Amino acid sequence: MKGEPTIGDAFGELVRDALAVATGIGPRPLVGGRLPRPVIEVIERDDGLINGAPAAHYLAEPSQWQPYDHRAVDRVHGETLDIGVGGGRIALRLQDRGVPVTGLDTSTGALAVCRKRGVRDLVHGTVDEHARDGRRYDTFLLLGNNLGLLEGRERAPAFLAALAAMARPGAQVIAHGTNPYGTSDPVHTSYHEANRARGRFGGQLRLRIRYRELSTPWFDYLVCTPDELAELVHGTRWRLVDVDTADAPYYLATLRLQG
Repeated sequence: MKGEPTIGDAFGELVRDALAVATGIGPRPLVGGRLPRPVIEVIERDDGLINGAPAAHYLAEPSQWQPYDHRAVDRVHGETLDIGVGGGRIALRLQDRGVPVTGLDTSTGALAVCRKRGVRDLVHGTVDEHARDGRRYDTFLLLGNNLGLLEGRERAPAFLAALAAMARPGAQVIAHGTNPYGTSDPVHTSYHEANRARGRFGGQLRLRIRYRELSTPWFDYLVCTPDELAELVHGTRWRLVDVDTADAPYYLATLRLQG
């Protein structure tokens, strides 16, 4: 019996299976010729907490979006980089509006799904790797809670510097975040306290994504308040110019390039 999952593109596999369920065409033969319905993304935290959610939201049509997604898309202008493009839902909407958009992701499986769904401009890699390509953008999107890609105090300066290296004058970052501290659940509050004792933000998560026999490597993912975001941005070329809390505890943060 295997004790640990195989490290691989777990996210890409689950998004590909979610697309297969939606279209009725499976990528692999399974028992009875059927895929599991729904496809469930399992998120494991380093304290042993397990959460699961249907993966179909990565493919959601605009009619199924949350209000903050619509407001974020309405704020986009110019050449746009959709960071963590996932299943391509945001990129496809922007294409429909005539916005020049590039989807960036580290998952080859997710990029294959985007390509199959019609996203035209896709890049495989991290923001650091893409910053060396010489492309320039007016808008950077960190939607789907992808503000978490800042990871924490150690990673955020390099991440923001990579965005600045790709930014045209006056460029903006539009990011979706979540305030993690509105809970009284001791499973979460004790995790926050343990993080702070180690010098981390309370909502700095250590996670891995699991699907079937696969798992991603462990990674940090930051769930932070707007004030914590302002702390991370301070001293970089970005300034926090707007925080939209109409859907609290979720928020949209807008950063503007300075200088």
